Amino acid sequence: MKNHNQKNQFNSCFLGFNEVVEHKKSMIESGFDLNKTNNLIKEKVKQNHPENLSLRVSHIIQNTHSTKTFRFVSTTGKLPTFQAGQYISLKVNIDGFKTARPYTISSPPHAYYYDLTIKKNDNGYISKYFHEHVKVGDILHSSSPMGNFYYNPLFHGKCINFIAAGAGITPAMSMIKALINVPLTRFNLIYVSRNTEDIIFEKELKSLEKKHEFLTISTILTQPKNSYQGHSGHLTPELLSKLININDKEMFYVCGPDSFKRLCHEQLVNLGIKSRKIKYEYTNIQQHSHHMPPLSKTEKVTITINGADNFETNQTQSILESLERNGYTMKNGCRSGDCSLCRVKVIKGTVASVSNSNLRETDTQYGWCHSCVAFPTENIEIIT
Repeated sequence: MKNHNQKNQFNSCFLGFNEVVEHKKSMIESGFDLNKTNNLIKEKVKQNHPENLSLRVSHIIQNTHSTKTFRFVSTTGKLPTFQAGQYISLKVNIDGFKTARPYTISSPPHAYYYDLTIKKNDNGYISKYFHEHVKVGDILHSSSPMGNFYYNPLFHGKCINFIAAGAGITPAMSMIKALINVPLTRFNLIYVSRNTEDIIFEKELKSLEKKHEFLTISTILTQPKNSYQGHSGHLTPELLSKLININDKEMFYVCGPDSFKRLCHEQLVNLGIKSRKIKYEYTNIQQHSHHMPPLSKTEKVTITINGADNFETNQTQSILESLERNGYTMKNGCRSGDCSLCRVKVIKGTVASVSNSNLRETDTQYGWCHSCVAFPTENIEIIT
């Protein structure tokens, strides 16, 4: 009782708290059904942020020789809103193999569509499928927008420093368009690309920079042609300091391949930026091999599910991918250990999880893992 009173005393310090308490009391006294109100609120949340979306491809835009933007509109009505920088997890069924991949939305939140800009990877099963088979009019399904990689003006201040490489430009493009009418001090973009032919949104970025004073764009090419006159080579602390104001009170956003993010983090920390001031976009699990113990493609292991069914796989396939390839459907979103939707409990055997799989101490203690970033090192039994 004492703790309850102390809690109410503390809450009463917040403007409007006492009024809400009195209003709730009067509703109860008048016979109002609060449970009915709670159900209405849950239904409203579900309408505005449904678990599954039905999307139609309305346009396909060729950005570069290896990159296309797929524009999706809703087949059922208005699309859920999102924060610039978030992603959706696209669900596909390729010859009976059901899986999903997260793609950052490159369009701004105020648009009536979602743009997903996908770079073709010859070794990428899903990206090749999109580039070679998906066409205008196709219907696909996805999650609602999710992710923690977005600009928050309340906590992140009025200066954005964004360092992108390759397809990592997609969340930056969404943020820039979203912030055009917001009184920002500045948006500094450093964009690293292989050569001019690989620069995604090149013309659009130049046009935006010309129109808006808050935006400064610096391009660095790692393999430029001889005629190129701009910045070239790899990103260095000296070049970083030259292109942006290194201020430990500002936020730094980094998006690109995992090796690029590690390099940027190391250089920024060495320049005096605290790790908490550096935000990262979700990571592709295929880029984590340097974190893992040796795993064998030929070493067969058995996964038993819920004490009943089982199948054989190899050590190099994540538990999530192994489940999908054997016909099991699991909730998942980021596929990088961030969202925790695909958690499973390992009750027998051992698994290897990537080092930054965002597991809590209690997860490890009680056998939970994120199946998208966990690999069986021997025969295991799991509870889904």
